[in-house]
Amino acid sequence: MLNLPLLMGSPSGGTAAQGSTQGSLLNIGMIVLVFAVFWLLIIRPQRKKQKEEQAMRESVKKGDRVTSIGGIRGVVKNVTDKTIIVEVDNKGNTLEFTKSAVGSVESADSAPKAEEAEPADKK
Repeated sequence: MLNLPLLMGSPSGGTAAQGSTQGSLLNIGMIVLVFAVFWLLIIRPQRKKQKEEQAMRESVKKGDRVTSIGGIRGVVKNVTDKTIIVEVDNKGNTLEFTKSAVGSVESADSAPKAEEAEPADKK
């Protein structure tokens, strides 16, 4: 659509070489503009999200409650460089996950403890 005048001939008062140079500059400018919009709307937010997820996975520590990307919930019992061991029930059953399989982390500090919860008023 923008190149329609260029297809019809050279602009008035200019030569054909000058018109083709302006047209190619316009095309290059449009490509740069499309790439800039693409980067701002898609690539940049995705990189930011990946960095936040990586920081979350690196901050996992013993005692944190985690949920895997498959939906398995448990308490972290051990952390290594690439894996975590999660206790999934009160009987001591554990599973080993790679850190990349962690979907969300609830810090042990922010988790409400059963002893700290106030009992409901009984009448």
